[in-house]
Amino acid sequence: MGLSEKEKMIAGNQLFNVYDDELVAERAAARKQVEAFNALGESDPAKSQALIRQLFGSTGDAVSVHANFRCDYGYNIYVDDDFFANYDCVMLDVAPIRIGKHCLLGPKVQLYSVNHPAEPELRRNGAMGIGKPITLGDDVWVGGGAIICPGVTLGNNVIVGAGSVVTKSFGDNVAIAGNPARVIKSIAPKSAVDD
Repeated sequence: MGLSEKEKMIAGNQLFNVYDDELVAERAAARKQVEAFNALGESDPAKSQALIRQLFGSTGDAVSVHANFRCDYGYNIYVDDDFFANYDCVMLDVAPIRIGKHCLLGPKVQLYSVNHPAEPELRRNGAMGIGKPITLGDDVWVGGGAIICPGVTLGNNVIVGAGSVVTKSFGDNVAIAGNPARVIKSIAPKSAVDD
């Protein structure tokens, strides 16, 4: 028996039917959770954090996400300890989005783990998608308005300049910026502070 559309989506690099009944239902359920989270705003931080912990696939300690937040499924988002996402972030989590410890996302940061095929017949009406995971290492800081494209991996101690479009992967200890993003300088490795 072949893979379900959900299994193809999560596996990555395989075409899947975006309008599969199971996926449509899961997106609708996630939207209800996201709307409840966004409606709270900053009025009840404990309840907001509880909603994010229910929505995400896993969370570490000290997770803070500001409204308005958007995602497709939620269960494909994995964040480690000391995570902060500022206002208006978007995580299209068709494929897994994994974020390490001590990471900061500025306002309006967008993480897209979904793409569509190049062939026009396959992408008409957005019917077919391709998931490509995104991974951010520890101590990554993504400046406001930056976009991380499908399939990107950023190493540890990476700074992404505000407004950048990151189309390829980068290793540890670099500052990147631009469209497309490129290395603008090296950063001294993080010191041996407690982890």
